[in-house]
Amino acid sequence: MSLLPKSVEKLIEEFSRLPGIGPKTAGRLTFYLLTKPNVEIENLGEAVKNLRKDLVVCEQCFNVAEQSPCNICADPKRDRETLLVVEEPLDIVALSKTSYDGLYHVLGGVISPIDGIGPENLRIKELLAKLKKGEIEEVILATDPSLEGEATSMYVAKLIQKENIPSKVTRIARGLPVGGDLEYADEITLTRALEGRSKY
Repeated sequence: MSLLPKSVEKLIEEFSRLPGIGPKTAGRLTFYLLTKPNVEIENLGEAVKNLRKDLVVCEQCFNVAEQSPCNICADPKRDRETLLVVEEPLDIVALSKTSYDGLYHVLGGVISPIDGIGPENLRIKELLAKLKKGEIEEVILATDPSLEGEATSMYVAKLIQKENIPSKVTRIARGLPVGGDLEYADEITLTRALEGRSKY
C-alpha cells in the first residue's frame, strides 16, 4: 500500500519517464509543484498541453518551427553555401549562440545498432538530395563526440565522397568532451570547436 496520494504518485511516474530524471528528482519536482499556487501549476499544464499545437517540422532543415520554411532557412542574410549537420533540433539552439551564420540539417538522431537505429532511420537521403543540387560548398558534421556520433559522422562523410558530391566535408574540432552532448557545452567551447574543424 502506497503512502502517497494517487495524483502525487501519477505525477512522479510521469516525470520519471523524462530523460535524465530518476525517481528521486521526479519526487522533488512533484513536491516542489505542491508548494506553488494553482495558477502556476495551471500555466505549466497549459504549456505542456499546447506544446505541439502550433509546431511543424521545417521542410528544408527539419528543425522544429512555427512555420515552414523556418526562420533560419527563410533568412536571406544566412550563408547558403555552408551546411551544419546536427543530430537534434536542440543542437541548433546551442550552436546558434556561436558566430555560425550558415544553414542547418537535422539528422534526427545517430546510427545506433543497439537501439535499432540504422542509416535508413535518419534524414541522410534528404541530406544527399540537398547536396546534389550543388549549392553547398562546405558540409560541417557536428554530431556529438560520442561513439555513435563519431560513427554517424564517418558514415555520412564516406557516403558524400562515394556519391562524388563536390562539397568539402569537415568535422567540428574535438574541443568537446567525448561522451558529452552539444546542448550542454558552453559558447566558447562550441565556438572553438567550429573554428578548429578539420577536413575528413
